[in-house]
Amino acid sequence: MRILGISCYYHDAAACLIKDGKIVAATEEERFTRVKHDISFPINAINYCLEEAGIKGKDIDYVGFYEKPLLKFERLLSQHLEMFPKSFWSFYKALPSWINEKLRVPSTIRKKIGYKGDILFVEHHMAHAASSYLVSPFKKAAILTTDGIGEWATTTLGYANGNEITIDKEIHFPHSLGLLYSAVTAHLGFKVNDHEYKVMGLAPYGKPTYYDKFKKLIRINEDGSYKLDMKYFVYHYKLTMPSKRFIKEFGPVRKREEKIEQRHKDIAASLQKITEEVLFHLANHLYKITKMENLCLAGGVALNSVANGKILRNTPFKQIYIQAAAGDAGTSLGVAFYIYNTILGKKRVYVMDNAYHGTHFSTNEIKNYLDKNKIVYLTFKDDNQLVKQTAKLIYENNVIGWFQDRMEWGPRALGARSILSNPTNPKMKEILNLKVKHREHFRPFAPVVTTEDTYDYFEADKPLPIPADFMLIVYPIKKEKRRLLPAVTHVDGSGRLQTIKKSQNKRYYAVIKEFEKLSGVPILVNTSFNIRGEPIVCTPEHAYRCMMGTGIDYLIMDKFLIARKDNPKDMWDSEKTIND
Repeated sequence: MRILGISCYYHDAAACLIKDGKIVAATEEERFTRVKHDISFPINAINYCLEEAGIKGKDIDYVGFYEKPLLKFERLLSQHLEMFPKSFWSFYKALPSWINEKLRVPSTIRKKIGYKGDILFVEHHMAHAASSYLVSPFKKAAILTTDGIGEWATTTLGYANGNEITIDKEIHFPHSLGLLYSAVTAHLGFKVNDHEYKVMGLAPYGKPTYYDKFKKLIRINEDGSYKLDMKYFVYHYKLTMPSKRFIKEFGPVRKREEKIEQRHKDIAASLQKITEEVLFHLANHLYKITKMENLCLAGGVALNSVANGKILRNTPFKQIYIQAAAGDAGTSLGVAFYIYNTILGKKRVYVMDNAYHGTHFSTNEIKNYLDKNKIVYLTFKDDNQLVKQTAKLIYENNVIGWFQDRMEWGPRALGARSILSNPTNPKMKEILNLKVKHREHFRPFAPVVTTEDTYDYFEADKPLPIPADFMLIVYPIKKEKRRLLPAVTHVDGSGRLQTIKKSQNKRYYAVIKEFEKLSGVPILVNTSFNIRGEPIVCTPEHAYRCMMGTGIDYLIMDKFLIARKDNPKDMWDSEKTIND
């Protein structure tokens, strides 16, 4: 049985195809269109999933959509009628996309992919809940979903047993922890639904001196529920987010490229503190009403890896699970599994313990691309040579573009489309920020560590939760190890680590172990293979262009080694190469 899940029209459009309860392919539309967080109908992602399965649209048994558009439109009408006439302009701007796209989902699906069967619509937060629980290793678990907004719900508390998922409590729009975080993101001069992670990275540079001010605008109740003081916000009737009262309380809005001052750092630190407090209240109440030891998280707020790393230490839960694409992209996976396991009642047969579900290219396809474009390269004779040479280049402080096997699912590069470098070099963070990533100096870089060595370097939960495999948890680096790892130690002594097993990614794991032989450290810098403002690379062409347009020294693509110094940039810039 084949089921296609789709999410789109808000942000992070994606598609996921499962067959008999296991993932065949899952990917985000942005990887193909090169539009970061692309919201459009994910036709490229869908076509890739169908191609991977070797089928046509007519061969799909069910299609699932990640929300109920009519219910969401009802909420839109309700909020704008309530705030009329102040909401007129916002409603006017939103209406065309509803008329042309969002209310025409069934006809769009049938027309675009040639599908004639049933289309099932699942509420947004149920799709989130299913995306985490149904691919988790748990037979029963408590479930907490938190994001900006679904149809009405912004936060849900529930539980699951076997195939059945129950949503027990909901917090409704306009009260939203996700929208609070986004409103402050906007106030700090960053892009909403994109740069929230920058605010999280900025927070350790500040002190929570604005915490009492945040306590004014969000009331946290004993049962874990919360309520925003809407006098501080305008997102429920305007296209902006903070109100004049918010600006009066927290200072003027920072312009996009304006200098980041201590005030901004302190606001970020205060926001992170209040966010964690809300999450701990919610989780503790959820444990109280479920008495379950396992917790599944989903929704955009579940990408807050700093908070994730503290949950088990601040609640009675014993284990936690978050799948790799916890945000809206992951709901395409959630709706597919919800149809298979819950609606159809099929046995759960799959646990997501790796994220390699995207595009891949054969050795011949990559070689043909290199030859066609007259790119100079060397060919490794075997994996042993590849691993040894890669580790040696990293040890010699070269920056490596690493393009191997199937692309990652979710926002984190996990060793398939990664940039790798030396974590022991105190200058590496500056090199990567200025010459490669072209991004803000305050943002940290992530370490990847072999699973068996994790506790030697990190103060991590025991046993290690699966989200560590997906780079969704921040842990303190042991104090005695921080001087060894200057490139991946954040200002507060933490690291957003990825743990890796040999069974998950053999070549990636082997390079880390080979680097350990040279340096004594089983850790590499791992950051996403892209430059600022672009999605992670998807194809050999994307990878090559990214290297040639940055300070990446070498590209290791399948069994081929490409050096930037050996390939003249004027050839890369030529019209012929672009058209080819």
